[in-house]
Amino acid sequence: MSGVLTRDIKYVGGVGEVRAKVLEKEIGVRTIGDLLTRYPYRYIDRTRHLKLGELDESMDNTYVQLRCRVVGKSFVGEGSRRRFVVEAVDATGSAELIWFQGIKWIEKRVEMGREYIVFGRPSFFRGRISLVHPEIETVEQCLSRKQESGFQGIYPSTERLSQAIPVKAMQTIIHNAWQIASTDASAFADPLSEALRRKHGLITLREAIYNIHFPQSSELLRQAQYRLKFDELLGVQLTIQARRTERHVRNDGFIFPRVGDNFNAFYHNKIPFALTGAQQRVIKEIRADMISGRQMNRLLQGDVGSGKTMVAFMTMLLAVDNGFQACIMAPTEILARQHYASMQRFAEGLNVRVAILTGSSKSKERRASLSGVASGEIDILIGTHALIEDKVQFANLGYVVIDEQHRFGVEQRAKLWTKNQQPPHILVMTATPIPRTLAMTLYGDLEVSVIDELPPGRQPIRTFHYYDSSRLKMFGFLRSEIAKGRQVYIVYPLIKESEKMDYKDLYDGFESISRDFPLPNYRIAVCHGQMKPEDKDASMAQFKSGEADIMIATSVIEVGVDVPNATVMVIESAERFGLSQLHQLRGRVGRGGEQSYCILMSGDKLSKEGRARLEAMCATNDGFRLSELDLKLRGAGDIHGTQQSGDAFELNIANLATDNQIMQLTRDVALEILADDPTLAKPENSLLRELRERHHRRERIDFSDIS
Repeated sequence: MSGVLTRDIKYVGGVGEVRAKVLEKEIGVRTIGDLLTRYPYRYIDRTRHLKLGELDESMDNTYVQLRCRVVGKSFVGEGSRRRFVVEAVDATGSAELIWFQGIKWIEKRVEMGREYIVFGRPSFFRGRISLVHPEIETVEQCLSRKQESGFQGIYPSTERLSQAIPVKAMQTIIHNAWQIASTDASAFADPLSEALRRKHGLITLREAIYNIHFPQSSELLRQAQYRLKFDELLGVQLTIQARRTERHVRNDGFIFPRVGDNFNAFYHNKIPFALTGAQQRVIKEIRADMISGRQMNRLLQGDVGSGKTMVAFMTMLLAVDNGFQACIMAPTEILARQHYASMQRFAEGLNVRVAILTGSSKSKERRASLSGVASGEIDILIGTHALIEDKVQFANLGYVVIDEQHRFGVEQRAKLWTKNQQPPHILVMTATPIPRTLAMTLYGDLEVSVIDELPPGRQPIRTFHYYDSSRLKMFGFLRSEIAKGRQVYIVYPLIKESEKMDYKDLYDGFESISRDFPLPNYRIAVCHGQMKPEDKDASMAQFKSGEADIMIATSVIEVGVDVPNATVMVIESAERFGLSQLHQLRGRVGRGGEQSYCILMSGDKLSKEGRARLEAMCATNDGFRLSELDLKLRGAGDIHGTQQSGDAFELNIANLATDNQIMQLTRDVALEILADDPTLAKPENSLLRELRERHHRRERIDFSDIS
């Protein structure tokens, strides 16, 4: 970064010591470069003046610009509630302009009968328009002031920052910062060659920075946004693709050349159902990795019930047939036990020994598992976090499967690499479909496989949205399903009542169900995150065995036991959940041959976004379509909990929900650049190397080698 861009922000006109401290504390801006790379998130066309009669409640809290005349002014209230109110009119209506602070200063500058340009956010109460603390200047002042651009950028802010630096003041500061930076010809040295810019129709970096802050036209604004998104995503892709190339060079992979007796015997004689085309395709993709000589690092996506476990087992047989051990790590005890039961059943009659190891394994089971994997007697070990304990030593671990990988921490996943001198092949599985653009950033250095078919015979789950006013209708439906011998999940967002959130809670739900389901033979199980692990497992086992008709739970059952007899999933306060989580919860039913249902309960008042989520759930069972919509509605940070797990790149201007084409283009460009210069060591690529390093530093943690 050029020297001028590293100057302290306090020396920019309009900032000073006090505002500089606020900028650093609130949004991390310390230098001129920090400020100029913080872009507006929307723009106001300051060349256009709305009429008061054009304003309506859809514009509530949206910036507008007005031209109106002062016809009245007064002080209202006493003490701390005292305010200065101006009555402003134009030919189409009237509005109140209100100030609570600086009222003596503003009162002296507002003249009766004079025309002003007013800029602010209107609010509406009983048809009356008011603007609180608007910017105001005379028409003459506005016309005499040279505008850098007819578009005024609105910048991301905080409550404290907006009080210290109002919108207009921020625009002035940005202008002053640009004036300083523009004196240095090297301030915005372009990392992209002229040939590359010409090939992809990109303006220069200097033009982009200027037009992102002071657009000279709507077309130049579009070009500026495109160029800056291109740079940002190219930096991300250079990081990812360089790391991927490095991993391929650094890590030799075990070679599994044989498709042996166990695989063939299972495939031809024991497989309980025909594989879908998608399952067959994924097994071939994994098989190709296993004979490539490179260590496999593959992500397997597939909806709940799509058959990922069968793919995992069959590819583990490939490892076993080639003299290696395999393991699968699951996030919960009950899911690990479920995998163990399934794989023991699959392995009957084969020369494959399967064992389990969890935190609650009894001493005898633990000793047998530990000694068996150490001696090589056990071929497949299934477990929870217990697999990463130092005591667990494999004779020859060649293949690791991680189920619902986002539920494990980075360090936990990494420890599985230490179980063999040479890193084993890695398959990470998730039942939460990941949008393509997000997968290209979170898992861009992994190969990605997708199971996009459900096994034959599975009926689509029918989903309905009921408001609280239809609760009795919902209860009646539950009674009819239970009368058929079916079982029901009822999921709540909270365990206990909260003063801060007006959502249904599990304890109240338990009382309500007990009261509204008066028949004495209804049996209820309860499961939530504050229960002891053994109590949770016992409750789930009770439901799985059919001893309980109703499971009242929180979202801890999102990844849980397979209960084919459960045909109804009721999700209380469904507006509280994201689409991906709603889809995961819905996937707990529909596991058998009977028609299954998901009922989304909500309050009568819904936000626009909440209504959109619930309508989408009712419209489709396609998890990938839902994941794309979830990304648009909630942003990348919330999908898969990426903000908590450290998986996401911090993007300043690009949007993973809408910039799929730019992402794909920059991936291709990055691969072309790295094919010619893998380490970006050539002098002409020095600025590209800086671009890559900036994004490498901004990425919270590097876990490409342990996913």
